[in-house]
Amino acid sequence: MVGVSGSIGAIEVPRIIRELIRHGAEVRAVMSPEAARLVTPESLEFATGHPPVLKLSGNVEHVTLLGPGEGQADLFLICPATANTIAKVAHGIDDTPVTSFASVALGGGVPMLVAPAMHAHMGVNPAVREALEKLQGWGVGVITGASVEGEEKVAGPEEVAAAVLHRIVASPWRGRRVIVIGGAARESIDSVRSVTNESSGRSAVALANQAFYRGAEVEFWSGALQVAIPPWLSSVPWRSVTDLLRLAAERRASLASAAAVFVPAALSDFTLEPRKGKISSREQATLTLTLERAPKVLPELRRLAPSPTLLVGFKLEATSGGRSLETEGRKLAEETGADWVVANDVRSMGGTMTEAVVLGPKGSREKVRVSKFDLAGLLLDRVGRQLESRPTAPPTRPPRRVHRRSTARPRSEPHSP
Repeated sequence: MVGVSGSIGAIEVPRIIRELIRHGAEVRAVMSPEAARLVTPESLEFATGHPPVLKLSGNVEHVTLLGPGEGQADLFLICPATANTIAKVAHGIDDTPVTSFASVALGGGVPMLVAPAMHAHMGVNPAVREALEKLQGWGVGVITGASVEGEEKVAGPEEVAAAVLHRIVASPWRGRRVIVIGGAARESIDSVRSVTNESSGRSAVALANQAFYRGAEVEFWSGALQVAIPPWLSSVPWRSVTDLLRLAAERRASLASAAAVFVPAALSDFTLEPRKGKISSREQATLTLTLERAPKVLPELRRLAPSPTLLVGFKLEATSGGRSLETEGRKLAEETGADWVVANDVRSMGGTMTEAVVLGPKGSREKVRVSKFDLAGLLLDRVGRQLESRPTAPPTRPPRRVHRRSTARPRSEPHSP
């Protein structure tokens, strides 16, 4: 259920609704009188396939759509949420169809999100900030958009869809910590040059995205990437294998408490001692580098994150062929203690598609040729089956603010942020 209040950001709502529908949601809308002055009810009817609620009638629409019983909406989203509407909801003022829906949602425990849109000075008004903090204390999630030219813009369609999926999806990953370690390692030659590889990091971003969509609390540890990190994902950077091992030691408590650690990172097999400054090409016609074997990361991650944390490793081979990939993947599992291994060949580097062998417990084997986004979803579904019998600890704090960031399941890769 989407509540539209009277901000100029309302003109973005049809696009936001269509993005939610693209991910499999069924959407109904309710509008305040001020919102109906900015975007026509016909536009929202076209977007949702249903006439929007413009005023409450004897059908008590706020109770019918958000109250108890069959047909109750899974979530109430106010988008855009004006300073006026936010303050009214926080103080129990119920004088528009949108605030009436909010009153029923809060009283009935229906999950609720707000996507603020207002002038920047209004956003820092102590009264508005206090109202938002009060809503967050009641469990309401806040989806913040970009601050542009003195305006707090409503969040974009992809950000809103990600926040909605994260909040209400039914999945064994919901509420569990997931760590995704991705990107390419860069081993410094001097202060400006490095030895690296051709990994794009696309598989890692897809895994982090899909885990977030499934309700997981995602930590994305990012090496060098050729693709953007969506704004709804928080990330921690690392550069070299040594940096990554240092980060793992610093965050050992996070590793040990994770439900799963996925490691699609392209890690260096060799490293070197970097030289200070910049090596001058004028002073030498040739340059010889002495490489040493880099420490292995997966065994250390296994030590820091013992069972029941699930460790998922990735093995890249220069050769193609399912049987050779399986052999090398099984060898990696034996050497590192990984619970799952995804083995693929060099043709997948940098592209959007991958051909891989997914190796799981008890000798399970599955060969796939799919997009990296779909492989991430498939892998989370397979690994998630191991988690279904494990209890999830109840949340100890209200949902955190969603920054620049349905039982509906994502059906395709989102637009690039």
